[in-house]
Amino acid sequence: MNALTNSDAAIAAGGLTKRFGDLTAVDGLSLHVMPGEIYGLVGPDGAGKSTTLRMLSSIMVPTDGDARIAGYDVRKDSDSVKDNLAYMSQRFGLYGDLTVQENIEFYADLYGIAGKDGADRIDELLDFSTMRPFKKRRAGRLSGGMKQKLQLVCALIHTPRVLLLDEPTNGVDPVSRRDFWRILYRLLKEDVSILVTTAYLDEAERCNRVGLLDKGKLLAEGIPEEVKALMPGAILSVRTPRARDVSRLLRERPDLEGVEVFGDMVHIVCKDYEATQQDIRSLLERAGLPFDDMRPQVASLEDVFVNMMAEGDEDSARPKAESLKNASTAGRETTPEGPAVEVRDLTRRFGAFVAVNRVTFEVPRGEIFGFLGPNGAGKSTVIRMLCGLLRPSEGGGKVAGFDIRSNPEDIKRHIGYMSQKFSLYEDLTVEENIDFYGGIYGLSGQRLTARKSWAVGMAGLERHRQSLTAILSGGWKQRLAIACAVLHEPPILFLDEPTSGVDPLSRRRFWDLIYDMADRGVTIFVTTHYMEEAEYCNRIALIYRGDLIAMGTPLELKTRMMREQILDVRCPAPQDVMDDLARLPDVREIALFGAGLHAVVDDPSAARGAIRKTIEDLGAEVLGIEQITPTLEDVFVSLIEEVDRNGMESGNGAGGRPK
Repeated sequence: MNALTNSDAAIAAGGLTKRFGDLTAVDGLSLHVMPGEIYGLVGPDGAGKSTTLRMLSSIMVPTDGDARIAGYDVRKDSDSVKDNLAYMSQRFGLYGDLTVQENIEFYADLYGIAGKDGADRIDELLDFSTMRPFKKRRAGRLSGGMKQKLQLVCALIHTPRVLLLDEPTNGVDPVSRRDFWRILYRLLKEDVSILVTTAYLDEAERCNRVGLLDKGKLLAEGIPEEVKALMPGAILSVRTPRARDVSRLLRERPDLEGVEVFGDMVHIVCKDYEATQQDIRSLLERAGLPFDDMRPQVASLEDVFVNMMAEGDEDSARPKAESLKNASTAGRETTPEGPAVEVRDLTRRFGAFVAVNRVTFEVPRGEIFGFLGPNGAGKSTVIRMLCGLLRPSEGGGKVAGFDIRSNPEDIKRHIGYMSQKFSLYEDLTVEENIDFYGGIYGLSGQRLTARKSWAVGMAGLERHRQSLTAILSGGWKQRLAIACAVLHEPPILFLDEPTSGVDPLSRRRFWDLIYDMADRGVTIFVTTHYMEEAEYCNRIALIYRGDLIAMGTPLELKTRMMREQILDVRCPAPQDVMDDLARLPDVREIALFGAGLHAVVDDPSAARGAIRKTIEDLGAEVLGIEQITPTLEDVFVSLIEEVDRNGMESGNGAGGRPK
C-alpha cells in the first residue's frame, strides 16, 4: 500500500523529493508511521535524513512528491501541520539566558497554552523529565544531556500527535540517553507517532520499524529483524584484548567478506563460520594473538549498516595506512622526556562551582587515554586546562614537559587539539583550511607543501581538496579537522568528543587514523560518549562531578569495578516489562540495552527465575536470559549510580559541586 493511501498513518510520505540545483538530497522517498509507533531513519552523513524531517515539518518545501502529518498536507496546510507536530532539530532551540522554567513558559506562550492548564502541563513535564530540581537554572549552564531533555520538554508542551527528532541523543552520555528513551516510550503509550534519526544503531534496534537511507533513497525498510536478515553471509565474533591487531591481520585475508572492530570484539563476515572458525583459530595461535571467545554472532543493525555502506562506496574506503609511514619528521620539535601528560590535584572553580576537583593522573607517551564522564562532569574543562586555554584554580601539571601554568604557549606548539565543534572555516575550501592552519603553526615553503600532501593523503581527502567546507558531510569535516590538528606533527593529540554525531562507518574510519598515529608514537587523549570507542583505549579514566572515580584498562574496569552481575534479558517490547522487573527484590537496576535489557543483580540464579516468571505473567515471551561480562556502559552507569547512592549528591546537578 502506498504510504499516502494509508489513512490511519500519522506520518505519510509518497515520492518525497528535494533537489538543490544538481544535487538530489532526497529521492522519491515513501514511508508511513502509525500512531503509537516509533520509526528509526538511519544512514550515513549526508544521506538526506535532516532534509526529510524539514520537509515533513513544513520548514522546507518539497521539490516533488507529497507528505501528510496527522492527515494534513505539508504544502497546503502548514499551520495545521505545525499544530499537530513537535520538531526537535539538531540545533537547540533554547534561550541560554532564560531559566529552565522560563524556556518552558516561553514555548507554552508560543503554542497558546496559558492559565491553569498550562501550569499543570509544565508541572507534569518537569516531573516527567526529572528536570524539576533544575527549573531555576539558566539553560546556558545545563549539560548537553539536560539541554536535550529540556528541548524535548519544550517540544512536548502542546502534546503533539507527531514527534520528529533529528539525532536527539548526539553527544549525550549513556545515563542521559537511557533517560531520554524512557521518555519516548512513555509518549508511545499516549499514541504519539515518533520519527527519529540517529547515529546510534543500538537505538535504532529499539524502534518498531527501521529505514536505511543513503543518497536520498530508502535502501531497506522493515522491523529490525527483517533488516538484519539482509546481512549477506554469517558473522563470526572473536573477543580479544588486541582487537585492532587481530583485525589488521584478518583484513589481509581475501576470502573474508568483511572485518570490523566492535569494542573488544572483531566481527568477521564469512560464508561458512565453522570452516572459518578453524582457520582463524589456527591463524591467531600462530601469530601469538590472544582471544577469549570465538562464536557465531547474530547480525546487529550496525553490522548491516557498515556492510551495506562500505560496499562499492569509494568515499567510505579506509585511508591508506602506507601514507602514514612516509610522514616527514624534518622540522619536528623535540620534547623533554617523561610522561606526555601529568597532573597533580588539578582544580578549577567558576565562582562557588567546582568543575574539577583535585584530579591526579599520568599519561605515558604513545598511549591512547580515554577520558569518560557524563555531560557536565568536567571533561572539557580538564582538556582546556591541559591545552593552556584555561588557568587552573589550584594544582598543576605538565604537558609535553611544559608547565600548564607558566608555559601555555609552549604547550600549544606541541599539541594538536580537535574540539567538539570542529574549528573549521566553512567559507574556505578543504585546501584553504589546511593552508590557514599551516600558517598558524608556522609552516611554509616546502615544509608546508610536504605536510599538506601528507595530511590530505592521511585523511583520504584527495578528491575533496577544492570542495567548499560548508558542503562537506560531518564525516568529511571530521577528517579535515584531524588533518588540520596534526599538520605540524604534534607529539600529543587532544580529541574532545571527536565523533559526536558521525555515522558508524565514519567513526570506524576515524579510529583507523587514530590507531595509525598511535603506532607512530603519538599520544592520544580522547573524550567520548561512545562506550564502544572507549574499548579502543589503552586506559580509561572516569570523571563524575569533577572527581576522578575510576581508572584502569577497559578489561580491568569491566572485571574488577562492578561487584554486581549482569543478566542480558531478551523479550519482545522490552520497554513494556521494564517497570515490573525494576520492582523485583532480586533486581537492583534495569535498563534498555540495544534491543534488550540489562539487569544488574547480586544473585544471577535467583534473579533469572524471578525475571522469567514476571515476563511470562505479563503475557510476554522470554527469548533469552544470559549472564554476561559487564559492558563498559554497564560499568559507567553502575559507578555513577554508586557515587549517588553513597551520598555524594550535591543538589547542584550533573557536573561539579558547590565550593
